[in-house]
Amino acid sequence: MSGTRRVDRDGTWRNWGGTVASRPTRVARPASVDEVAGVIRKAAEDGESVKAVGAGHSFSPVAATEGVLLDLRLLTGIRARDRAAGTVTVAAGTPLHALNAALARQGLTLTNMGDIMEQTIAGATGTGTHGTGRDSSSISALIRGMELVTADGSVLRCSRTEHPEVFAAARVGLGLLGVVTALTLAVEPLFRLTAREEPMPLERVLAEFEELRRENEHFEFYWFPHTGSTLTKRNNRCLGPERPLGRFRGWYEDEFLANGAFQVVNWIGRAVPGTVPTMAALTSRALSPRTYTDLPYKVFTSPRRVRFVEMEYALPREAATVVLRELRAMVSRSRLRVGFPVEVRTAPSDDITLSTASGRETVYIAVHMFRGSPFRDYFETAERIFAAHGGRPHWGKVHTREAEYLSRVYPRFCEFTALRDRLDPDRRFGNAHSRRVLGG
Repeated sequence: MSGTRRVDRDGTWRNWGGTVASRPTRVARPASVDEVAGVIRKAAEDGESVKAVGAGHSFSPVAATEGVLLDLRLLTGIRARDRAAGTVTVAAGTPLHALNAALARQGLTLTNMGDIMEQTIAGATGTGTHGTGRDSSSISALIRGMELVTADGSVLRCSRTEHPEVFAAARVGLGLLGVVTALTLAVEPLFRLTAREEPMPLERVLAEFEELRRENEHFEFYWFPHTGSTLTKRNNRCLGPERPLGRFRGWYEDEFLANGAFQVVNWIGRAVPGTVPTMAALTSRALSPRTYTDLPYKVFTSPRRVRFVEMEYALPREAATVVLRELRAMVSRSRLRVGFPVEVRTAPSDDITLSTASGRETVYIAVHMFRGSPFRDYFETAERIFAAHGGRPHWGKVHTREAEYLSRVYPRFCEFTALRDRLDPDRRFGNAHSRRVLGG
């Protein structure tokens, strides 16, 4: 469900995960770039802040506002296609699922994507949404040009050759440099992926982690706490025809088991925490190997109907096995009961100012808890482990880090804040969260 549609009758906006609520003074739904600029200029006259909100899938308060909530749902669709450059220009409010389907109809695809597609393209890129990849990862790294409306209501277009300092930062801009109204993305001819999914003991995955990462275009795995079991996923391009999962098997495994049955398991675990280790063992044993070939977005993404809360940290890739062993030891010796698997993905380094993979080869480790379950103790303990290894928190997920810490783990942190001072000196796009993570 779109986050911008989650406004209660009393005017409270809530995100998908239920971790953030805010009371905007009003909601604006502009249908053009000029209307976006008009909303921003009016907010400046009234002394109000402005926040563009996408689908509400960020678990952090990055989009919370007590000023004007800018709903971009009317700015959707593909604006232009440049065959020679291999790009498409997309309006900021376009949901990823609509973009993927539209591209596929034109015989095109994004190179990589995350594991859900409910977000808007601007919301996903603005917080650094990523998948897993040996050679490619974040959607933000596919951006070739941007259009944004800055704090004075002017339209600024940027790329590697036009305002390159803005382009370097705005690709993961956290909504703080301006309201993004359009993005030009690199695309490529539609290809097919063969997905190989199979259970594997955790110790084997850790021992072979670098080999698995190196030999596959896209490798990730899920470890089930309280067990020694994982589910591994290897996705690689192929030249063969599509061989999707059968309709019944796809429904049974992806809807009945992964959503319906998993929801029930988590209800039980939340009500009776002592059952969680047994349920985790049963869940991991229910997994079976499968191989199928399909379009990229049908392989990369999957439906996520069980609501959860998430923390994810980006760490130096060489720290992967050490951190995972520390995380496993922490869960084993504690009284924590963790019903959601830990997700592990990788990414190459990139050159985006505040990207979690900026300047270093990266492993992403994400911890989750079922919505409504106590998660603070688990997340805070995991976060201490991540921080001890120089981890960078995902901008759209739960974390407690502040500017002092973040300025140490992001070498270009001051570059971003200096640019923000220039583009938004009055903090028109700021909120309490941005003051915490970037400083005054």
